[in-house]
Amino acid sequence: MSDAPDSSTPSQSRLAYLKLESLIVTLRLAPGSLVTEKQLIAELGFGRTPVREAIQKLEWQGLIAIKPRAGLQIAALNADHPAMVLQTRRQLEPLAARLMASAITAEARQRLIDCAKAMTECAVTGDKEGFLAADKSFDEVLEDTCPNPFLSQALGALQTHSRRYWYHSANQASLDLSVSLHVRVIRALLQGDAGEAERAMGDLIDGLRI
Repeated sequence: MSDAPDSSTPSQSRLAYLKLESLIVTLRLAPGSLVTEKQLIAELGFGRTPVREAIQKLEWQGLIAIKPRAGLQIAALNADHPAMVLQTRRQLEPLAARLMASAITAEARQRLIDCAKAMTECAVTGDKEGFLAADKSFDEVLEDTCPNPFLSQALGALQTHSRRYWYHSANQASLDLSVSLHVRVIRALLQGDAGEAERAMGDLIDGLRI
């Protein structure tokens, strides 16, 4: 593939990021393991430029560390981090939900409905990876809809870390709970109820098991 920039580069970079993030979150790239850029290019199926941009974003999010002369190290799991991640999300995300409820669009409504349907189906089938994909979509709706871009940007890395720790310890009970908590938030957002969206998001963070 050519590395020359063209009009398709942003979408290719986005796809490379989503695929690489998924490999890390679902532990297919083992925590603490070393990989090379060449390996990731082959694994992801994208050219060097999109893959490098994906690596840079995940490095900024704290999921990849660049080790000179050694390669790329996938962040190890740290027993102290889940509580820190949830503590920070608890302060920020209810506010994001409140703001989002007041700025919901027709497109965002449909995307949220699709998320709720996908999550509910995953609870029935026990599909943890499918739930993570739907959860990522939910977070993207929040990012696109929240009128405070600084808030949604701050939440991006925290949400990704949460998904990885959740997946590491998830079982059917935690899947069912996560789905029900997300659906409650989505219902409040669809109703445009800012207060309930804020409360439901707080309960979601409090109820997460990571």
